[in-house]
Amino acid sequence: MRAYTSLAGHVLGSNPAINGYFEMHLGYEDAGALDRQLAEYRKHEDLKDGSRYLFDKLLHNAYRLLPERLGPARLKILVGIRPPEPTLRSIVDLFGSKGGGEAYASPEAATRYYMERLEWLAGFCRARTGAYFYFDAELFRARPRALLSALSDWLELEEPLSEHYQVFSQTGKARRGDSSEFIHRGEIARGRADYRHIRIPRQLLDQAQATYLRCRQRVVEFAADSRTLDEVAPS
Repeated sequence: MRAYTSLAGHVLGSNPAINGYFEMHLGYEDAGALDRQLAEYRKHEDLKDGSRYLFDKLLHNAYRLLPERLGPARLKILVGIRPPEPTLRSIVDLFGSKGGGEAYASPEAATRYYMERLEWLAGFCRARTGAYFYFDAELFRARPRALLSALSDWLELEEPLSEHYQVFSQTGKARRGDSSEFIHRGEIARGRADYRHIRIPRQLLDQAQATYLRCRQRVVEFAADSRTLDEVAPS
């Protein structure tokens, strides 16, 4: 969560070859999962003529992806991770603003989610060496041109991904992704929300940072291809 996944979904889903942009809250553990994905998408949008892909994003360990059980579908797996401090502040701010004792409103709960998610991703990637593309999530704002070029190549798109994107019927809606004003801009913005008012205890940040560095190293190591902030020049 809070790793620019809504932005990524909208950029991808605006390409003529790709359907989907929002979180469907589905797991992919059997051959019927792809039929359920298609049915969920068609509740809200029509398939594009000549399109090749159907996109979904998985943000929670409860929604598992087991490619070996999905039959002959041709999958393209993208994995993105964001550093802990901005991610945790964003999570706490989002869920704290909802009120009512939301699950991730406390720094402790947000940190636990973050660390458990990274551990799961690292295990998933190790079991599927060479089967996915990794990118540092911050590249979507810091180096979008280079990242989108690399993603376009990985997805073998005839029309490259653009920094401009569409606003769809589910854009900004609850449980579909980012509900802030940023996602309605229709283009990748260099600015970002200010969460400095959210305080995360140093002990939690240190634990999350250690998990981030260890898991990110594994994910990069086992990727078929990757783009990281330290290897991509500013755009």
